[in-house]
Amino acid sequence: MAVYSTGGVTVAALRGELDLVLVRHLRPELDALVRESDALTVDIRRLTFCDATGLGLLAHCAVRTRQRGSRWRLACDPPWILRLIRLTELDDVLVPQGAPEGQSPADPAEDAEGVFPEGWDLVPSDGLPVLVAPHWDPAGPLLSEPGVTGPVS
Repeated sequence: MAVYSTGGVTVAALRGELDLVLVRHLRPELDALVRESDALTVDIRRLTFCDATGLGLLAHCAVRTRQRGSRWRLACDPPWILRLIRLTELDDVLVPQGAPEGQSPADPAEDAEGVFPEGWDLVPSDGLPVLVAPHWDPAGPLLSEPGVTGPVS
């Protein structure tokens, strides 16, 4: 997640996979942005995957932002995620829109200095930065929680 401000709007640009593991790390960061921002845009145009926990986090942020009386915007144009939002009937909550003014889909927040969650490393891969979660062990506590089973071999 890269966070920057432009024109009085706080933008949180997400890229990569928004799944159970990443949601656990991003939720405190996004909750802080929801509490502190008068206008919050979450840009998910660079996501490559999003599961139900990712959609739940986005819906949580949208509802909490509006409850505070702040403006919410979800920058989203990939057809696969728009379809997912529509199928889960979250379009009225998330209200996905195209790219924010002045940003092309190819370069969201590329030049902005990012703020990354504590303990995360920015690892370059083929010229594109990738966030690597700290201290994640596939056999660790996430798989031992109630209702979660171990990996299938």
